[in-house]
Amino acid sequence: MSQKVSKPDAQKSVVIVITLDGFPARALLDPRLPMPTLRALIAKGTVASGMQPINPTVTWPNHTTLITGVDASKHHVVANGLITFPDDQGQPTIEPWTDKSKLVHAETLYEAAAAKGLTTGQVDWVAIYGAKGVNWQFGEKPNADSPIARELITSGMVTREEVLEFGEKSSPAWRDQVWTDAAVDMIEHHTPDLLLLHLLETDSIQHAYAPLTPAAYAAYAYADHCLERVVDAVRETGALDRTTFFVLSDHGFSTYTHTISPNAALVKMGLLRKSNSAYFGDVWVKAEGGAAELFIRNEKQRAALVPKLKSYFERVEGIQHAYTNEEARSIGMPSERDTDQAPQLYLTAKPDFAFGDNVDGELITTHPPKGAHGYLNSNSDMQALFVASGAAIRPGVKMDAISNLRVAPTIAKILGIQLPEAELPPLNEMLR
Repeated sequence: MSQKVSKPDAQKSVVIVITLDGFPARALLDPRLPMPTLRALIAKGTVASGMQPINPTVTWPNHTTLITGVDASKHHVVANGLITFPDDQGQPTIEPWTDKSKLVHAETLYEAAAAKGLTTGQVDWVAIYGAKGVNWQFGEKPNADSPIARELITSGMVTREEVLEFGEKSSPAWRDQVWTDAAVDMIEHHTPDLLLLHLLETDSIQHAYAPLTPAAYAAYAYADHCLERVVDAVRETGALDRTTFFVLSDHGFSTYTHTISPNAALVKMGLLRKSNSAYFGDVWVKAEGGAAELFIRNEKQRAALVPKLKSYFERVEGIQHAYTNEEARSIGMPSERDTDQAPQLYLTAKPDFAFGDNVDGELITTHPPKGAHGYLNSNSDMQALFVASGAAIRPGVKMDAISNLRVAPTIAKILGIQLPEAELPPLNEMLR
């Protein structure tokens, strides 16, 4: 590593937010969970029995809520990127590399911190591309010419070629290792007042092998190793007594063995037509695991199609409910009057079922167990992790289930910044 900077201001509060993507709160019930660092933070801090995510229970919407304090009805993030609709009526796509200003319609913690003169860093955070107010970055798709990437390359932690091919020729474990390297580098050399770190292997493994399986436990253990490295780095810089850690997840995970492909039904209804090897139409469904978003692009067709499609999909095996846009607003989805990201129907799956984007083939297929999220946020499997520990946190506090809408205002209070749009109050009961 390059030479460390001078010792930072010993009076300033530091907050480090670490998300373990998809870590289910129910995993904490296992006394043999191989996560000693997490257990140590719990022993010295506060833990909730669970943390309720927002709908949809998907990574980007919930990471956005964790740093804004508002739900999807206000920030308008309903997928892992911006849902885009081709002019030729082709299948919608999700564009993750979309500027924050176009994607997130709410003030964030890092923007409020920057306005107060605080410094911020982000590693693999989401919905943050092109954002203002972030001093140090090493993203999900890292820039090889960024200061942090150059520091890692110079230190021999990673090569330039590996950064350029970061998501293409690598494993989830290696990416989490490098993201942790980047976070440690920021802590040792730049000491941001607010650091956001998103670790992803737990999500990748549980999608492939389902939650609470041997593979998932190996991912939990590795996430704890990454967490240990971050805590050790803070200790080595001498900042432990003024640092507060939030260890969170964005959602839980559930196991399913049946996949529903709503687009296949739209083909049979004649709403999607095939030309050469592709399908086209005004009605499409984007699957989000335990939920699916149905868009009717032709506004003149909505009045006739919404009730027809609602009635059809609510009779399909494995579908729990089909919410109209008006109905979906009651569970935190945005209004179609406010954004084109709002679906005309919001489909939710029953246990053991999830949605897929396939157009060809059967409506429902059966397969070996896999993992998914996206189910309604009232589902017990979707409950997320909440642990807070360190300088601003009372030790030994055990809370009942909380809402993830309370995280951002709590962090804002610790840092002495304002988030006036936040929907719920801070978690004052756990603060010193």
